[in-house]
Amino acid sequence: MSLQVQKQSCIVSNTIVPQPILDLYYHIEKKFVKQNSWKNLLEKDLWFELCFCILSSNVSFEQAKSATVHLNNKHFLEPYWIMENLNSLDTIASELSKPICLPKKKNGMLRKYRFPNVRAKNIVVASGGFQANVSWLKEYWGEAADNFIIRGTPYDKGRMLRVLLDKGAKPVGDPRQCHAVAIDARAPKFDGGIVTRLDCLPFSIVVNKHARRFYDEGEDFWPQRYAIWGRLVAQQPDQIAYSIIDSKSLELFMPSVFPPIQSDSIAGLGKGLGIDPNTFEETVTEYNKSIKPGTFDFSIMDDCETVGLDPPKSHWARPLDTPPYYGYPLRPGITFTYLGVTVNERAQVVMQDDKPSPNIFAAGEIMAGNILGKGYMAGFGMTIGTVFGRIAGKEAARNVIE
Repeated sequence: MSLQVQKQSCIVSNTIVPQPILDLYYHIEKKFVKQNSWKNLLEKDLWFELCFCILSSNVSFEQAKSATVHLNNKHFLEPYWIMENLNSLDTIASELSKPICLPKKKNGMLRKYRFPNVRAKNIVVASGGFQANVSWLKEYWGEAADNFIIRGTPYDKGRMLRVLLDKGAKPVGDPRQCHAVAIDARAPKFDGGIVTRLDCLPFSIVVNKHARRFYDEGEDFWPQRYAIWGRLVAQQPDQIAYSIIDSKSLELFMPSVFPPIQSDSIAGLGKGLGIDPNTFEETVTEYNKSIKPGTFDFSIMDDCETVGLDPPKSHWARPLDTPPYYGYPLRPGITFTYLGVTVNERAQVVMQDDKPSPNIFAAGEIMAGNILGKGYMAGFGMTIGTVFGRIAGKEAARNVIE
């Protein structure tokens, strides 16, 4: 279970903790927890987990108390710490007027307290894809997946997607297709965010580790092509590529958080990037010679193109001839996967017998494969989540009422 602690609200296992309860938690946490010396980070995380479980009514006080004792027996907690922890749990339960459910007696014997089970009539699954599950990605990409960089949280493992598929939901979408952009290879493995994305590709040439181009950088407007470049880089040797510009293009795009590698010569830049400088010079020379004169205009699909070059550059082709020269190393940065569960027009999950589930609905990236096949246009992810989120919520509520 992962926690995202925020000052305004906190989501714990899909349960929202109201602000007054959260304020009370911070008060108790400050009063009791800050006095303790933590054995390690795990110990502190365990405390947060137990407290929020009670605050969100996700588990009972007695279950949290039992969990604390169990963790202590497993030597996860310092011996002196367990009583203070239990005292804190007692205080939380008391402040929230939650019953401290002690074992009851029956015929003089202790018996375990039983808590009522609450079952939902409907469920809306909106838990995303499996983009952070490298083992799952390897099923389709092989060892190349080790070189993927995950742009968001490391917790997007596709757990609910796997459960639904294993329980008979009908899959949809190519498992190798995904929203994946070219990001700076120096980005962290997880949570690099948009500041590591590189938008210079339409104004550059892109070469692989062998210093050879492999795709048309000016094929179409960037919002319609930026999300294919991660997959293109993933198909190159060692999943690495390099975007090359000169000083004419430096101000035409949103820069990466990392500065470019630069040199006053093409060969020098090749050495700086770790690619063969001679081959790199050949590639640049061949590209420069193939450019047909035209009027450069990055706001339209202009007439600056190459002739007789394979692959071509269809638009925004200008010679690399104005030093200094700049290069960015690229890796595939995966945002979300397209494999998902099939849904109908009511956002009901369709099972393998092609019949919709009466009470399971899905929205967002977990059903993106119904909409996205190949490619992507900016904003589609949010659109899918918004549209099908509204449909799924409406239909789930209707199903309960009816």
